[in-house]
Amino acid sequence: MRIEAVIFDIGNVLIEWQPERFYDRVIGPERRRAFFDAIDLHGMNDRVDRGENFTAVIAEVAAANPDWADEVRMWHDRWIEMAAPAIDASVNILRALRRAGIPVFALSNFGIETFEIGREHYPFLEEFDRQFISGHMGVIKPEPQIYQMVEDASGLPPERLLFTDDRADNIAAARARGWQVHLFDGPDDWAAKLLSEGVISREALA
Repeated sequence: MRIEAVIFDIGNVLIEWQPERFYDRVIGPERRRAFFDAIDLHGMNDRVDRGENFTAVIAEVAAANPDWADEVRMWHDRWIEMAAPAIDASVNILRALRRAGIPVFALSNFGIETFEIGREHYPFLEEFDRQFISGHMGVIKPEPQIYQMVEDASGLPPERLLFTDDRADNIAAARARGWQVHLFDGPDDWAAKLLSEGVISREALA
């Protein structure tokens, strides 16, 4: 089945997203574990990814957890340090696909404000043909609606979409809709998948 668009997740595919690693470095692994046990930080982040205001959500959670308020505020004030660095080999694949004339979309759980911060630091986030960002869509992966919205907006049938994401639940949801999928485990395997599907040539990736 010929692929008509390639779809990238962003976090841990194009940019490393490792909040735990950041807090291990800043407050130490033991205190970080206690912090993440005390507060559902990934649930907090999901609220932002659904479109709630980044600053307001962080302020609310900090106020509700005074013993951890400084650490919670770091999620806002030092967010870009958690979303770093870029995965350069994946960025190179993105650019190779575009040079080859392959439509490339982003489909990512990302807040409205955090995506703007990301774009300021990572200009390649402007290079997609289409950006499907959950904060603007009001729904997050792996909820089926977000995949339906991509299909509707692109006008492409599911079987002609090839999607890579680092989370198995997001991949399973896309596969259930009939998308072609690849569970991201590094740029080399992703490049090999694109080659094996005939999406791009080895010369174009060089």
